[in-house]
Amino acid sequence: MSTPAPAPAGGASGAAPAHQIWRAQTRIELILTLRRGESVLLTFAIPVVLLAFFSLVDVVPTGTGNPVDFLFPGILALAVMSTALVSVAIATGFERQMGVLKRLGSTPLSRGQLLGAKTAAMVVIEAIQIVVLVIEGYALGFRFSSPSIGAAAAAAVLATIAFAGLGLLMAGTLPALTTLAAANGVYLLLLLLGGMVIPLAKLPAGLRVFSQALPSGALAEVFHGALGRGEIPGHAWVVLAVWALVTPVLAARLFRWE
Repeated sequence: MSTPAPAPAGGASGAAPAHQIWRAQTRIELILTLRRGESVLLTFAIPVVLLAFFSLVDVVPTGTGNPVDFLFPGILALAVMSTALVSVAIATGFERQMGVLKRLGSTPLSRGQLLGAKTAAMVVIEAIQIVVLVIEGYALGFRFSSPSIGAAAAAAVLATIAFAGLGLLMAGTLPALTTLAAANGVYLLLLLLGGMVIPLAKLPAGLRVFSQALPSGALAEVFHGALGRGEIPGHAWVVLAVWALVTPVLAARLFRWE
C-alpha cells in the first residue's frame, strides 16, 4: 500500500494562511504525480507515440496534405485531457479509497484547496507536455501558421479546469475501481469523438453536434483554429466556459473525503 501523502503544515489552532496551505499541497501533488510510473506513461508516452504513429502512417482521414498539420493540435488537446481528466480521477480515487483524503480532511486543507492544488499541479505537467510535443511536432514537419498563442493558452486553462472538475467529480463520488473504469471509458469516448485524431467533419451530422458540445471537441476546435490555418468557432468558447464552470462546482459540492 502506498504511503499516504503528508498533510500540509498547520493545525486547527495555528493554521497557516490559505495560500500557503494551497501552495504546499500543490507541491505535494506535483511530486506524487511525477513519481507514479503509470501517470508518466499516460501523460507523456501515449500522446508522443500517437502523434508519431498517425503522422507517419497514413491511416487517419485528416483531409490535409501533411497529417501532422491536423494531428498536432489534436494531440495537444489529447495531452491536456489525459493529464487533467484521467490522471487526476484515477489517482484521487485510490487516494480516497486508501484513506489518504480522509486524513487530509482532518487538516486545515479545504475541499476547494485540495481541488485547486490538484488542478494547479496538472497545469505544470501540461506545460512540460506541451514543450515535449512542440519539439516532436517540429521534428515531424509541423509549422505554426500565424498562431494565436493567447487563445490556445486560454482554451487550455478552461479545458484543464473542466476536465479536472469532471475527474474529481468521479473520484469524489464513485468507488476507486469504478472511477478507474469510468475515467478510461470517458477518455476513449472523448478521444474518438473529440476531433483529436478524427476530424469532426468526418462524423455524421447528429454525432458531430454532440461532439461539439463536449469539452474535448471544443478544445480541439480552438486548438485547430489557434495553431493551424482555420478559424476558432465562437460556440467552442461557450462550451469550454460552461464545462469549466459547471464541473468544478459540482465536484466541490459533491466531493466526499471517504
